[in-house]
Amino acid sequence: MILENEVAVRLFFFFGVLSIVAIWEALSPKRTRHISRSIRWTRNLSLVFLNSLIVRLIVPFTAVGVAIYAEKNQFGLLNYLPLPLIAEVIISVLMMDLLIYGQHVVFHHVPLLWRLHKVHHIDQEIDVTTGLRFHPVEILLSTLIKCASVILLGVPVMAVVIFEILLNGTAMFNHGNISLPKMFDNVIRLFVVTPDMHRVHHSVIPHEINSNFGFNMPWWDRIFGTYQAQPEQGHKKMDIGLKDYRTANKTGLRALLIIPFRRTP
Repeated sequence: MILENEVAVRLFFFFGVLSIVAIWEALSPKRTRHISRSIRWTRNLSLVFLNSLIVRLIVPFTAVGVAIYAEKNQFGLLNYLPLPLIAEVIISVLMMDLLIYGQHVVFHHVPLLWRLHKVHHIDQEIDVTTGLRFHPVEILLSTLIKCASVILLGVPVMAVVIFEILLNGTAMFNHGNISLPKMFDNVIRLFVVTPDMHRVHHSVIPHEINSNFGFNMPWWDRIFGTYQAQPEQGHKKMDIGLKDYRTANKTGLRALLIIPFRRTP
């Protein structure tokens, strides 16, 4: 039933999480907003719409479609291992999440890829829409990397759907400008990346921006030594964004699209 209505299910969770976190931000924000929601949301959601359109026009397949193809033709590692479906799903979700973590690290440390990814970090405030804000070329590369991993691993279709829902949902949640009790945050960050954990990653301080790369599962940062518990200046006083991009002419939609192709900031 879920697989037959995969697009509808994903959209249901997407708009559901977006709405819940947006309301949560309005009722219990962690940080004071200094930029109008209408300005930032128009910019960020315009990028989301543009990215969806470009991917549909350029990429003739989806991760789910690739998973179906791999399953029918017995491509990928998991199709050669005698494992129950539940084990395949768990392994697939873990491996794909590790891949996203690794991809994130690479996009920070390879200059050409950082040109694309910094569009995500230029946002001077962080909220639910920041989790959706990426340059179209980065989205295209991420889609191709994800599809390649699906076919190489032989990821089951169900695992792809679960992973997509988890990744989109947790990305919006952990970018949310929401306040969680410290004790509660300390517990749930053992299982999922929390807003306080990920907010450190959007600091202007270099060693903080190169920490807490996880989007969904929090364990990879601890395993690979990229975990930082809290920002040095505290969550309410820390500066968000990139120092070279603090003016309106460098943060508008047109500027965000051409920034990766400029020689200078």
